[in-house]
Amino acid sequence: MRETRDRHLGPWLRPLAAVAILCVCATTAGSTFAPGSQASAGPEPFIRAATRALAHGRPAEAEALARGRPAGDPDAAAVLARLAVRRGEYAEAGRLLEPAAKSDPEGEAALELGLHYQRQGRGDEAAQVLSRVFRQGGADPEALFRAARAAHALGRARDANALYRAASSGGSNPAVETAWGTLFLESRSKDGLPEALRSFRQAIEADARWAPAHAGVARTLVEEDPPAAAAAAARALEIDRDLAEAHLLLAGLELDNTRYDSAREQIEGVLAVNPNHLDARALLGAMAYVRDDRTAFEAEVSRMFEVNPAFGEAYRVAADLSARHYRFDEAVALTRKAIAVDPSNARAFADLGMHLMRTGDEAEARRALDRAFKDNPFDVVTFNLLGLLDTLDKFEVIRDGDIVMKLHPEDAPVLREYALPLAHQALEQLSAAYEFRPTGPILIEIFQQHDDFAVRNLGLPGLKGALGACFGRVVSMDSPRARPPGTFSWQATLWHELAHVITLQMSSQRVPRWLTEGVSVHEEGRARAVWGRDMEVPFAIALERGQVLKLRDLNSGFTKPDTIALAYYQASLLVDHIVKTHGAAALRALLRTYGEGVEGDAAIAKGLGVSIDQLQASFDKSLDARFASLRAALREQDKGGSDDLESLRATAAARPHSYRAQLALGAALASQGDKAAFMPLEKAAALVPMATGENSPNALMGRLAEELGDAPRALRAYEALLAHDHAAIEPARRLAALAAKAGNTDALALAYDRIVEIDPFDADGHTGLGRLALERKDAATATREFIVALAIGPPDRAAAHCDLGESHLLAGRRAEAKRQALAALEIAPSYERAQELLLKSLDAKEGSTGAPTGALPGAGR
Repeated sequence: MRETRDRHLGPWLRPLAAVAILCVCATTAGSTFAPGSQASAGPEPFIRAATRALAHGRPAEAEALARGRPAGDPDAAAVLARLAVRRGEYAEAGRLLEPAAKSDPEGEAALELGLHYQRQGRGDEAAQVLSRVFRQGGADPEALFRAARAAHALGRARDANALYRAASSGGSNPAVETAWGTLFLESRSKDGLPEALRSFRQAIEADARWAPAHAGVARTLVEEDPPAAAAAAARALEIDRDLAEAHLLLAGLELDNTRYDSAREQIEGVLAVNPNHLDARALLGAMAYVRDDRTAFEAEVSRMFEVNPAFGEAYRVAADLSARHYRFDEAVALTRKAIAVDPSNARAFADLGMHLMRTGDEAEARRALDRAFKDNPFDVVTFNLLGLLDTLDKFEVIRDGDIVMKLHPEDAPVLREYALPLAHQALEQLSAAYEFRPTGPILIEIFQQHDDFAVRNLGLPGLKGALGACFGRVVSMDSPRARPPGTFSWQATLWHELAHVITLQMSSQRVPRWLTEGVSVHEEGRARAVWGRDMEVPFAIALERGQVLKLRDLNSGFTKPDTIALAYYQASLLVDHIVKTHGAAALRALLRTYGEGVEGDAAIAKGLGVSIDQLQASFDKSLDARFASLRAALREQDKGGSDDLESLRATAAARPHSYRAQLALGAALASQGDKAAFMPLEKAAALVPMATGENSPNALMGRLAEELGDAPRALRAYEALLAHDHAAIEPARRLAALAAKAGNTDALALAYDRIVEIDPFDADGHTGLGRLALERKDAATATREFIVALAIGPPDRAAAHCDLGESHLLAGRRAEAKRQALAALEIAPSYERAQELLLKSLDAKEGSTGAPTGALPGAGR
């Protein structure tokens, strides 16, 4: 994924109907019954105290409290059963719960028995027991909370929400808030994440040592802010070192960074306490699957099915982890297995829809999502994806060879002329460079609304930093209209994503994040030098400050908001280094090595013939050489003096090789309109020629030169700026205006090319390029540009029709030229240029070329 710089997908550990949370944090003060007795008021302190002990990570204390209860006490049996579940002693839990639930069929033990049956895959029995708890009478908070948890486990989200609200009315109860937060988190409803976070934080406010609430915070933040999620999980483990949910979340984060050994340590921490923990076994099996150890995966599946024959999560979690590793076809197959095992799993149908969209099978995805929506109409991801498919149904579909392109109807007349040829060019060049022809068709969808792009990829709006995404055979991205012109290069984004097509398929979807992103940014720079330069200065500063990532940590840099841009550029530098040091063939070999299932250090050794430590050493040396002068120019020094002009002059004189000193003086002088600014600004530009932005040396010089009427200097400054800034739309427009006045056709062509590249919906840019093409007798280019200009809607449509007619006449298409002349005359019957074009089209023979009319191109009516 190209970001500004691929956030990944949503959480992939779904506790069984909230069992993982509820078994730990249930705090109801439910009544204690002996056979034939009535409820008494005394037991409330015991249940609260035992549950608090569990939530605080003190199971021995909870057990002591339960052992101190009278024989046959159902609530004591419920607590002892929770402890048995915590240890994986499920048969013991059943032995404790069944008689206790029989004596109190609406109490705590009955609730635990229903959850126990669910854990074993005994759905009908679970529903019977839980339904009785759910329908119990009574309005006291404890009974309401028990009913809420039963409704939650039964999948009755609306009823559970109402009951949790009622149960919380008596005051903030950390158990209620934690369970309620879990409901919101699992619902994937529109307000689910913020409401979940609010509930978990209220639980922590009520009891700062409520470990399950800290784990809930971690789960809520895991996609938005992985470091904060890790911190919350670590806090939960400080309180309860055996809390499975926290361990598994940290394991998931380690897997995101392909740190398999660390992930296994976290999982084994859970299994040491409970060897039969289903979610831990599911994640362990998923890890075996993505590492191509099918024997270990099947062994884990068998072990899970011994506990719960209907545990479809055994396959769904493996599918989700496979999708995180770009293996979407496998994710589809695994999710289908999950559904075959458990057809009631709405989340599996929703996941299947998402995975199918990533393989490009949108028709089948709709069927899966329709089923998921029927089972869970509150799932906002499913709702959004179905809406997105409705939107795509209205897109224009262009099929050309191995490319299927879907464009918004308003964008299609323009982008079909630019995006489609660029996509073909990229795939041809990249296929040749990597000696690999990707499997098609390649589906490319370009979205006019950024939130549509975000929903296409994640099921949710937002994803503010991303520009494009690739899933192997599917590419999605923002249209040039999705963002203000000048904020990104859509062409660079398309090229970047199509490079992912090559690396993902070439590696059998097993390429690590650092390599696929590094290759994509590397290939941007090879395609257009200007595309790969926007991070040179920030990277040099990071290098100077010692903030560059080590190669072993490079993958993790993509998961942290403060390092992701650095990780993209550093990965591209590493790919550059590999190609320069070991050759392009070695890079291809490395990609194929990952495709063979070789991982980590072993892949580097096999693909490149060096260890990762040797690669680190040579890479460090290359960075030192490449960035030495730039680092020196950007080196931070004591500021010294003040900001008055004389102090700035003194500092610049004392530090002739300091970019900051020269730029500060130049900017100060330029703000006063003083031509003396050119000297320090030219020095600054020489020191850091790739500096970009409106306050860069060349931008300042261009504006100052215009103010002073020095058009040649302004032209030079803007051309220098555009050589390094691929998204500088306003300087390109300034250059066009200056070049037109000066009659400088080379500068004018550069300016119009850049304007159209950045903003293909600029009609003036297309008109300008078309007229330059007419002067060069390039009929094909002129025709394309004038067709696009007309599709956009130029202010002078009559002139635009004449422009297009003249390009047809130049190409010998007399009938088309006549048609355009008549269209112009329909708008302006007395337009002389159109009348002359009509006469020429009538005089010329079909197929012969004709010179443009005598009227100046663009002359008014």
